[in-house]
Amino acid sequence: MQRSLLRLIVALTVTSLVLVLPTRRLTAQDVVDWASLERYQTANSELPARNPNDQRVVFYGNSITDTWASLFPEMFPGKHYLGRGISGQTTPQMLVRFPQDVIRLEPDVVVILAGTNDIAGNTGPSSQEMIEDNIISMVYLAKANAISVVLCSVLPVSDYPWKPGLNPGPKIVELNAWMKQFAQDEGLVYVDYHSEMLNDRLGLARELTYDGVHPNHAGYQVMARLVEPAISTALARR
Repeated sequence: MQRSLLRLIVALTVTSLVLVLPTRRLTAQDVVDWASLERYQTANSELPARNPNDQRVVFYGNSITDTWASLFPEMFPGKHYLGRGISGQTTPQMLVRFPQDVIRLEPDVVVILAGTNDIAGNTGPSSQEMIEDNIISMVYLAKANAISVVLCSVLPVSDYPWKPGLNPGPKIVELNAWMKQFAQDEGLVYVDYHSEMLNDRLGLARELTYDGVHPNHAGYQVMARLVEPAISTALARR
């Protein structure tokens, strides 16, 4: 009960911040764009007005999503899918830019893939509970704005090339188990990339990656095959 109350307070606090952030002027403390808000500002402003008959989907995440976006025309022909991934990002950074890069785009569905960089410690040490709270906050913000959520498992990793020795495999398994249950509890669509792309060392299958962390073209094809029906399910539930 206490943790549920805490998460509700976190979600309400984030929502309050969302209402303040768009109009707040930058100060000297904002010189460093920690969450990379500038990355998609121009692209967002240049998006055409929504056609009521079109279904807009935002893929939200880190470098895996960032790279994948260039393959959307090939893998999702004719679809109105937008990529809003940023290389290296962790869930707190993604939470900060969620209003700008998801909510303001008014998508029907957001596909969230996040957490591996938290486990790698890209913005400092992160416990699983910290990652969970950030994902919960993003999901609640999406729901509050009538955006359906497709929640994706973290891809398997046996070692991070830029930070070796962390043994991320079991941590990813634990995080994914929580995500699957959370998705079930919240009525979200869950996509299990992990079990489809796994090798015998809790890492990415060799034929699906070029560095053990990021998918190659074959890896993205597997992901596209899994996420497409999930998006269709999320749209059908609206």
